Amino acid sequence: MTTTTFDQHTAEQIAKANQSGRTPVVFVHGLWLLATSWDRWAEVFDGAGYAPVTATWPDDPDTVTEANDHPEVFAGKTVGQVTEHLTAIAGELTRKPAVIGHSFGGLLAQIVAGRGLSVATVAIDPAPFRGVLPLPISSLRAASPVLRNPANRHRAVPLSYEQFRFSFANAVSEEEAEHLYRTFAVPAPGAPLFQAAAANLNPWSETAVDTSNPDRGPLLIISGEQDNTVPRAITHAEYEKQRKNPDVTEFVEIPGRGHALTIDSGWREVADTALRFVRRFA
Repeated sequence: MTTTTFDQHTAEQIAKANQSGRTPVVFVHGLWLLATSWDRWAEVFDGAGYAPVTATWPDDPDTVTEANDHPEVFAGKTVGQVTEHLTAIAGELTRKPAVIGHSFGGLLAQIVAGRGLSVATVAIDPAPFRGVLPLPISSLRAASPVLRNPANRHRAVPLSYEQFRFSFANAVSEEEAEHLYRTFAVPAPGAPLFQAAAANLNPWSETAVDTSNPDRGPLLIISGEQDNTVPRAITHAEYEKQRKNPDVTEFVEIPGRGHALTIDSGWREVADTALRFVRRFA
């Protein structure tokens, strides 16, 4: 696959990373956000000597405005499709990247690491993979805007402000929550949530992660203490499965933080935690 198959933004970042000779860091967003949600992180990692690649999902719009005007572009995207897209990005990079993902991006980052494609991985409030059993009530409530209607599997589903406040912005002020919603929130494909919900009933689930691959590389799982969408019960269950890998596996909980911890006013603390981990191995 060539970079011409990627959108211009991704192709340019891949080319710049390869020309720089630096270790790339691929940032992977989750549901209801775009790659631009990583822009401030990219500046930090660029300043630290890495080559940032803020990865889009296939057909992602460039801006929040465009995404909200044309939500249909998100419909039908599956975990498998996005995984293959990220695998192709890693394959175009001349140096093995570090991978940092949030929410479903954290799940995707672990899938990529399980394929031996990452030099170091940070999964932030990652969505559960196949075999992770805890299902807290708050997670069900956060997913309910999608899962309550089976037809949403093939649709793009936006969050109302009240739904975003519960799922992402419960640990910030009302004023900040409104700002985050206006600045970052976009519709999301329903399919990945249905895939995650059925993962433990499907032995061929696209949400499966190879936790035993000795080439997985070092992994850090970061959990927000007050996350409603992916509470500690889920993130720590992922850690318990991943720590059986022969490579380094670590777990950090960030006090007082919700699911918006990568984009809210405390984002820099989380970014610095991830950067310290990546620096140890890349």
